[in-house]
Amino acid sequence: MLNTFNKLIKIAILALLVVVTTVAWAQDGTIYPLQAPAEPNAIKLGTGGVENQPAPETWFRQWGDPMARNISTATLTPFLPKKGQANGAAVIVAPGGGFRWLSLGNEGWEVAQALADRGIAAFVLKYRLHPTPESLEDFKESMNRTFAAATPPSETKKETTPPSRPPMDLSNQLEDAEAAYAMIVKRAAEWGVDTARLGMIGFSAGAGLTMHCTLNSKSMELDFIGPIYGGMGPVEVPKNAPPMFNVIATDDFLFRGQFGVIDSWYKAGRPVEFHLYQNGGHGFGLGNPNRTSNRWFDAFMYWLEVNNFLAANTKK
Repeated sequence: MLNTFNKLIKIAILALLVVVTTVAWAQDGTIYPLQAPAEPNAIKLGTGGVENQPAPETWFRQWGDPMARNISTATLTPFLPKKGQANGAAVIVAPGGGFRWLSLGNEGWEVAQALADRGIAAFVLKYRLHPTPESLEDFKESMNRTFAAATPPSETKKETTPPSRPPMDLSNQLEDAEAAYAMIVKRAAEWGVDTARLGMIGFSAGAGLTMHCTLNSKSMELDFIGPIYGGMGPVEVPKNAPPMFNVIATDDFLFRGQFGVIDSWYKAGRPVEFHLYQNGGHGFGLGNPNRTSNRWFDAFMYWLEVNNFLAANTKK
């Protein structure tokens, strides 16, 4: 199971690196330094730092979105519904970024606010990341080197498969997610959370973390999960795995014609809903103009409603 998940993580990182290499560093995707925002509502999780961290946490803006890297202190930021609008459901939101940066705008805060506007308590998990060089230029070069090392042979050429790379250590990220879950359970009454309706959604690498928690955590009892444009390879599904809502677009590098994780949930007899959209690419968050994938959030809300996650007294 661990080897299978590591393959999913490698595929997710490869797809992100493709995006970074082919468009992110182009002129229309210029990266600008950004002063770290105040984050007044962020709560430290107390899970420690990052070993051999060469640089402090820094922020940048790209495509208009704020992003952070070299995160060494994990936090949880609540986005709570307005008074009288809460329905008791709660969601941990895990942004993506290849475990080397976090797209906290379009895959974190915006999603959490959209959930809160629907009466759902949302909590953005700012988890620890693997170190990257301090300067933006060196950061770019490090990503390009990683991409070159990870790029598989062209499918049009008869070449042997490259040597497998060492598995990525997600112990810090799992610890952060478990601490976030424990904090929400502990403060459930304060935040108006029904702990029988506490789920997790994630985007790209955040989808990978969501799946990693589902497959490996001994302390998280997630009631539903939503991997959004995450790895699609097969996994070994735990007994009583939570219902899954899964989204990806056909023009996403992570798709690659795979339905493995969907098939795994189906064969395990666990509830699964899958939305394969015609277009949207990778990293679309709540949506980009003129893409069929833009309606996924409405579909997710309806899925939660039909499965009684938005109604009180839901039982596992």
